[in-house]
Amino acid sequence: MKHLTEYSDPASIHALAAEIARISKRPARIMEVCGGQTHAILRHALDTLLPPHVQLLHGPGCPVCVTPSAYLDHAIAIARRPDVILCTFGDLLRVPSDSSGDLYAAKARGADVRMITSPLQALDFARANPDKQIVHLAIGFETTAPANAMLAYLAKDKGLANVSLLVSQFLVPPILRAICADPETAPDAFLAAGHVCAIVGSDPYVSLARELNRPIAVTGFEPADILLGVLDVLRLFEQGRAEMINAYPRVVHPSGNPEALRIIDAVFQIADREWRGLGVVPLSGLSLRPEYAAHDAAQRFPLAPKLVYKQVNDAPECPAAKVLLGKLQPPDCPHFGARCTPDHPLGAPMVSPEGPCAAFYLHRR
Repeated sequence: MKHLTEYSDPASIHALAAEIARISKRPARIMEVCGGQTHAILRHALDTLLPPHVQLLHGPGCPVCVTPSAYLDHAIAIARRPDVILCTFGDLLRVPSDSSGDLYAAKARGADVRMITSPLQALDFARANPDKQIVHLAIGFETTAPANAMLAYLAKDKGLANVSLLVSQFLVPPILRAICADPETAPDAFLAAGHVCAIVGSDPYVSLARELNRPIAVTGFEPADILLGVLDVLRLFEQGRAEMINAYPRVVHPSGNPEALRIIDAVFQIADREWRGLGVVPLSGLSLRPEYAAHDAAQRFPLAPKLVYKQVNDAPECPAAKVLLGKLQPPDCPHFGARCTPDHPLGAPMVSPEGPCAAFYLHRR
């Protein structure tokens, strides 16, 4: 409970805001790369405590938002098979696909779609239903990669041939490189997601900050955590230093979690990955290694000829790509809160619990 109170203490929060105002002299655009941080910023109105010349941008840090529409089409096609039990986290159920609706609608029509809280629940389903194929939708950033990898590892180790993963795993550093390659989207600094760095460590972001020529602060999720990250990157920015600083040392260690990294490396390999609305980013994701091909749902249930992964942007009128790149604030979208709501979303950023549009709708409507 201590960390839940001391990092939400109003006096500490206002002291950090005052220090930010004191040291910040130049206009600065800071992008947080985590949907959880976006919600925390808006829920606690942290952006309103910053000087007017310091702007927070909301990046593509919601894995559900960047999962391709064709991946959802593929998942729905698999779920409709009578011999399949499809497992997914709840935040993926309402995300619209390219042409097949969503998983919630597929479940309503009879597909056996089961909401889970851990990928390892798929092992229990496999043992209890030996006549069924159990397919887990393995999506997320580095944070979910260890648990998804462990599912594949244990399925192979225990000889559960009826377990497979449909993989859509993303990596954070490549998308930051892509963002900085476009002068229109490139921010002046980044707040890196603390839970991602709890897995991979803060060390990889030392060289990334130098490569991008921008300061990076590894940041937590409580109000004081976020403002401390903002303060740290602004100090570096004002001094012209492109360095990484770990503002979340109580959770993030330089080398990360060795056991988590070991299982990721054993099961996955780096691969090109399509980001919803953003296109294919080279070497920006993970795929199963060849020795786990028997547990690869993409090989077990090949795509129908018409389901080709391609760059898509939700509904044609949904500017999701601009929102996820920080080019457009959700309330500036003409459909926000009108044609596009959590109950009737035009795109994934409105329906995902970590989506920036959902955050603005919930906290700033």
